[in-house]
Amino acid sequence: MTTPRLPQLANQLFLTDGGLETTLIFHEGLELPHFAAFVLLQTAEGREQLRRYFQRYLQIAATDGCGFVLESPTWRSNADWGQRLGFSAAELAAVNRDAIAFMHEVRAAQDKVGGPIVVSGCLGPRGDGYDPSRIMTADEAEAYHRPQIDVFRDAGADMITAITFTNTHEAVGATRAARAAKVPIAISFTVETDGNLPTGVSLKEAIGEVDALTERGPEYFMINCAHPTHFQQALASHEPWVQRVRGLRANASRRSHQELNDSPDLDAGDPAELGSEHRTLLRAHPHINVLGGCCGTDHRHVASISAACKQADS
Repeated sequence: MTTPRLPQLANQLFLTDGGLETTLIFHEGLELPHFAAFVLLQTAEGREQLRRYFQRYLQIAATDGCGFVLESPTWRSNADWGQRLGFSAAELAAVNRDAIAFMHEVRAAQDKVGGPIVVSGCLGPRGDGYDPSRIMTADEAEAYHRPQIDVFRDAGADMITAITFTNTHEAVGATRAARAAKVPIAISFTVETDGNLPTGVSLKEAIGEVDALTERGPEYFMINCAHPTHFQQALASHEPWVQRVRGLRANASRRSHQELNDSPDLDAGDPAELGSEHRTLLRAHPHINVLGGCCGTDHRHVASISAACKQADS
């Protein structure tokens, strides 16, 4: 299968955003039912809040001469979460189409960029991003994620990014669905404090299994919703599989998933420290070039990461 070559597969640094939902809840004071940011697309005020949110990050990329992966606010807009929020299948498809159209609006309004802007359809896990208690087969996952992937493709997404995936079966299914839809996909696994997926599978095993069962279907892999100290040792081997990891969306907090889930407050960590940790990682792994944040991070963290990583070669 031939897929379009994504610009981030070259060597230029690409940024993406931080923790969308935690920023909106803890900094903007919004209520997001079931952590669903896509509901903001339904009102003019909500759309403006999302627009301002993304513009902060695009300005960082423009200032620092970076490309940008513009991730749609659709992490919760799959069938199960949509049903919990009262959306029919048709209404959810409309939401996903609108989300990609909105991302194109945001991209078109950015009059100065530091590199290409890629519109990505954000594909969230069927279940909770921390808990792999219900694991689909790869065939079930392919059937489950295919309708949303098809909508993203038809709406003009440049790629799909599957974020906070906890297990290999769902990653294989999502990858097969994207390949069938002829749209590029990146798979982002989350890991626990020991560097393994919540299922206990190592990153090496997970990436190897997905690649083997999909003929190296993902364009690249990412790690998200974990502090750099949780996964840096897993990447330290410099074995060939590590080259498949091109993106990081780290937490600033060193807390475990369970601690984050149970905490009533936001642990935003230290943006400067997070930037320094990324600089160290990139000096060891210069092929990693897609950088953003996850829970508890905001534009300050991404700005620090960008500034620090521009120094990685020095």
